[in-house]
Amino acid sequence: MPRYAVLVVDMLEEFVRGRLRAENAERIIPHIRRLLDFARGRGIPVIYTVDQHYQGIDFETKFWGPHAVKGSSEAKIVSELSPVEKDFIVPKRRYDAFVFTDLDMLLRELGVHTLIVTGIHTHICVQQTALGAFYRGYKVVIPLECVAAASEEWHKIGLEYMKSFAGAEIIDLEALLRRLDVELRSNFSEVV
Repeated sequence: MPRYAVLVVDMLEEFVRGRLRAENAERIIPHIRRLLDFARGRGIPVIYTVDQHYQGIDFETKFWGPHAVKGSSEAKIVSELSPVEKDFIVPKRRYDAFVFTDLDMLLRELGVHTLIVTGIHTHICVQQTALGAFYRGYKVVIPLECVAAASEEWHKIGLEYMKSFAGAEIIDLEALLRRLDVELRSNFSEVV
């Protein structure tokens, strides 16, 4: 059975309620919360990848201006999705959460083969992280209700790109939860 992990990409104040917020950011919070509760209750690791930029030197700020500056209130994970003690937090300074981080090593040490990717922005950090996962041999699953972008147009472009070029499975959250529940029960009964 594939070992899963849930990735929560950039669900920060900056991208949910700040200057660079996604159009439907608030709408996806309860869906991500539901997935996190499900995952934690079944032993699926939860990993937050979070933008944390150095003031005035990070390359990305040339495109977007100062954002998610390390230590600022904008760089904090939204309170509705606060990590719990057993969750992992991987800081990043680029769109792709694999670039210059220890995310790949963490996933391999956890025995993960399939990433359930959620968060913001579908067409930037979520998309680039999905591609980074694909390049490293992970299967990528995107629960439709758990991602958002700057606009509906960019959201659709990001989803299509991930599906076409990273082989990402785009699935309704409810269908994903049902499938995971069946798989996890089946594997538990095989072990017992």
